[in-house]
Amino acid sequence: MDWLESIRRAIDCLENQVTDPESCRDPAREAGISTFYLQRTFSVLTGTGMAEYVRCRRLYLAGLDVLAGRGRVIELAFRYGYNTPESFTRAFSRFHGVTPAGLRRDPGRLRVYLPLKINLTLQGGNDMDFIIEKMPAFQVIGLAREFNLETSYARIPAFWEETVKAHLGPLMGGKAPQTPLEKAICDNCIGMYGICLDDRDGSQFHYLIAGPYRGGDVPQGLEVHAFPTMTWAKFRCNGPLPGALQAINTRIFREWLPGNPDWEADMNCTVEYYAPGDPQAADYESAIWLPVRAKAR
Repeated sequence: MDWLESIRRAIDCLENQVTDPESCRDPAREAGISTFYLQRTFSVLTGTGMAEYVRCRRLYLAGLDVLAGRGRVIELAFRYGYNTPESFTRAFSRFHGVTPAGLRRDPGRLRVYLPLKINLTLQGGNDMDFIIEKMPAFQVIGLAREFNLETSYARIPAFWEETVKAHLGPLMGGKAPQTPLEKAICDNCIGMYGICLDDRDGSQFHYLIAGPYRGGDVPQGLEVHAFPTMTWAKFRCNGPLPGALQAINTRIFREWLPGNPDWEADMNCTVEYYAPGDPQAADYESAIWLPVRAKAR
């Protein structure tokens, strides 16, 4: 199935969830792609997460119902998936800026949130700087944390800042490792990779600040992950972090995957590669590795 057609099917499925909170249709299944890549692609293409999209669409329709007099607050709450009238009113007020009663008095406060339509002009996907490379199986070791897809662009850099301040900065500055954790960080070059792994409940994913695992003890606070032999698309990037790498990531999902006739995403992960050097330098080198497989002919 065409990549953009998959996203359109997912949006149709989400629209069904907007008007039917009990709907059990799975957008990823409808789209024919994994939840991991659907969430990431949807966020890049639309600027919002799927859960946020459904929430905003429901509250917009609830506003229309308020203006049309289609039900009391308690009825609207249950119609749009809220457990209590109070929780519905709080969400309604945050979205529209007024309570349901306030909207009836001032209809001009209605916040419009229309269904998404995906219409892209695909440009530049094939002029990106990338190679396709088959790599043997390898292992990584790193510090891990769970992130939400909708807030990860802001929170992952904060995770890096925290880790650099606590561990990487002092060790790269010449501090001798004094604990098993610090020794493992040095021995395995932790900080070389940033790795996104699988989704846990459709909105969360596992992220590791990692390095190539070279054997030995795995101290508390670290974990090891194994990658099988597979093919990777490796996208080179030059520029200060995190902006330059986030821009390449956006182009992968907005241009390269939708317009590529030969390759499609495979395993649910991406690897960010960070070269030694100043990550704020204009010529800093980094990369994103995406596991891919050849498209069936």
